[in-house]
Amino acid sequence: MDTQTRRALKKQDKFIQAAHTSADWLEENRTRAIQAGIVLVVALAILIAGIVIYRQRSAAARLAFGQAMDIYTSPLAQAGQPPQPGETTFATSVARAKVANQQFTAIAKRYGMLETGKNARYFAGITSMEMGQNGPAEADLKAVASSHNAGVAALAKLALASLYEKTGRSSQAIDLYKQLISKPTLTVPATAAQLQLAALYEAVNPAEAHRIYLQLKSDKGAAGEIAAQKLGQN
Repeated sequence: MDTQTRRALKKQDKFIQAAHTSADWLEENRTRAIQAGIVLVVALAILIAGIVIYRQRSAAARLAFGQAMDIYTSPLAQAGQPPQPGETTFATSVARAKVANQQFTAIAKRYGMLETGKNARYFAGITSMEMGQNGPAEADLKAVASSHNAGVAALAKLALASLYEKTGRSSQAIDLYKQLISKPTLTVPATAAQLQLAALYEAVNPAEAHRIYLQLKSDKGAAGEIAAQKLGQN
């Protein structure tokens, strides 16, 4: 037998031995392998089911939110003008806010963990304010103000500051306006918060209001125009 043949036979023997070893390992660990496979399949099934459920809930939340917004943006009835066929109208803004508030509150409770639910809670607070229900409004707006969504949180802080101002808590309103100025967002630019702060100061600190309007006068947007008008009135 030549050298090459012996080498080939040795390699074949090693291959056969390795194959037997693998087969023995699989035989000894068959139960573990089956259990691991089952766990993997179950985990994958749970993951897929979770994604499906999340998408279904998100779609349902968006649909409900859209319906609530349709109510909230419905026109008010005009004297002597009958509503258009199929059009929903309300006699007063308070009546409209009451119906919309019920829907926003229901969405916030059912889908509170979703972004749509947080948006609904913001509007629940806004509509409560319109109805004169300051306690529920404050609770909802405070909850949204601590949201991780900076844009919605800023809107809630702006509304909350307005509520504080209306209920005689000017110092708290000032603190919120200053927070919004120091950390502007796309939903509440610094200039918007500055205008609100200046308007508050007009009654309690006219000199500070004047200073803010002077700062804003150079703004190229709407804030500059409003500031110029305010300075012209004084």
